[in-house]
Amino acid sequence: MTPEEPEETQPLLGPPGGSAPRGRRVFLAAFAAALGPLSFGFALGYSSPAIPSLQRAAPPAPHLDDAAASWFGAVVTLGAAAGGVLGGWLVDRAGRKLSLLLCSVPFVAGFAVITAAQDVWMLLGGRLLTGLACGVASLVAPVYISEIAYPAVRGLLGSCVQLMVVVGILLAYLAEQSFRLALLQQPAIYKPFIIGVSLMAFQQLSGVNAVMFYAETIFEEAKFKDSSLASVIVGVIQVLFTAVAALIMDRAGRRLLLVLSGVVMVFSTSAFGTYFKLTQGGPGNSSHVALSAPVSAEPVDASVGLAWLAVGSMCLFIAGFAVGWGPIPWLLMSEIFPLHVKGVATGICVLTNWLMAFLVTKEFSSLMEVLRPYGAFWLASAFCIFSVLFTLFCVPETKGKTLEQITAHFEGR
Repeated sequence: MTPEEPEETQPLLGPPGGSAPRGRRVFLAAFAAALGPLSFGFALGYSSPAIPSLQRAAPPAPHLDDAAASWFGAVVTLGAAAGGVLGGWLVDRAGRKLSLLLCSVPFVAGFAVITAAQDVWMLLGGRLLTGLACGVASLVAPVYISEIAYPAVRGLLGSCVQLMVVVGILLAYLAEQSFRLALLQQPAIYKPFIIGVSLMAFQQLSGVNAVMFYAETIFEEAKFKDSSLASVIVGVIQVLFTAVAALIMDRAGRRLLLVLSGVVMVFSTSAFGTYFKLTQGGPGNSSHVALSAPVSAEPVDASVGLAWLAVGSMCLFIAGFAVGWGPIPWLLMSEIFPLHVKGVATGICVLTNWLMAFLVTKEFSSLMEVLRPYGAFWLASAFCIFSVLFTLFCVPETKGKTLEQITAHFEGR
């Protein structure tokens, strides 16, 4: 090993140690890089509010017919494909920082061309330029952030890329929209808004990410000979029960499946907590469990038996989540909002989902240190109980109802 090799494995902006300014530089640099994905999200979401406006436009403003509207929405992906290739070339030739700076040029030029457009071709050309910038930004920003961040915050900062994309989409939905804060005084707006945001929050607070984090370790503790079998089993259960949910959704109803799903997750997360209590509850055990390390301090036979309890709990949780709290919040989100606020409202719901996923993913390890692993899963069980109660008292059944009937329900008609 040459002296230079250890240096090359270190991030550009290393752990802050005793230097607070150095730590802040990492977050500031990552935020600046994430402005590219923010613009990416805005460019993706822009077509949703822009197309109806352009289809209603009267001369001399450019007008989109159905064919041109489909091209206006889709051509950005062609530009992004070319931008991905260009970005791969740029990061090696021009460097990461300069590549991020350069991708702002087609973003600015593209929206300038769209703003000044006199015909459909200028609109499509502007969208193509913004798509080119999207492709470059989507490649360069994650590479740059992963290289400047030290290991303790790489996951946090890396997650910000997707977060900024959905924030950009939301901002695009909010521009040219008729949504006003005064609308939140109407029951037909604020009631479904509260339900939609709450469903997204409860979905992430159920502990699904925590269970997924422990999947491989749990299967290893159960002495599976083939470690890849764990992911196969998890995938099969997810696909099977998601398909079951799709088949019975319009027969059983949304509320029943949400309640059933929530009850199953209550029992499974409680069993998960019991597993960790039995294997880690002793006074001499550590309060923190490394995801890649064996979690049991029991004799081998007892450890394997308890691990099989955890395997059963995990499979039960995944089945319960897939049949209800996985797909139904997204379905209800598309059903409960009136048409004139659907773009903004669903955008805020999606943003809530990603924010909660980000917070749960980031803070779960810290939560385990404070509450111990069993306490963290019992907390998830408590959130699952609240989700069941929220469904019973607040979520209406939308099965078999038209969108007008659902709106009338919230209005009290």
